[in-house]
Amino acid sequence: MMQRTVQWTLAAAVAVLSLSACTEKPQTGMGVRSDAPPYAGTGSNFTQPGWKAGDKTSWEAQLKARQQYGQNEYTRTQAK
Repeated sequence: MMQRTVQWTLAAAVAVLSLSACTEKPQTGMGVRSDAPPYAGTGSNFTQPGWKAGDKTSWEAQLKARQQYGQNEYTRTQAK
């Protein structure tokens, strides 16, 4: 009788521990924050040709071109 109680207790503890591993961590962080606007640049050498760091209109033009030609499946699947 005692051995059966120990087995049930152990099984319950394993079940509780395995279910507790499935919980999601609270997402309290807000990610990377920066006071600089995104078009100010990062100082990286890996930038799109034609984009000038700090120029908002150039930034918007590059985003528009990327959205239209690079990330639009309708324009990518058509024969050129």
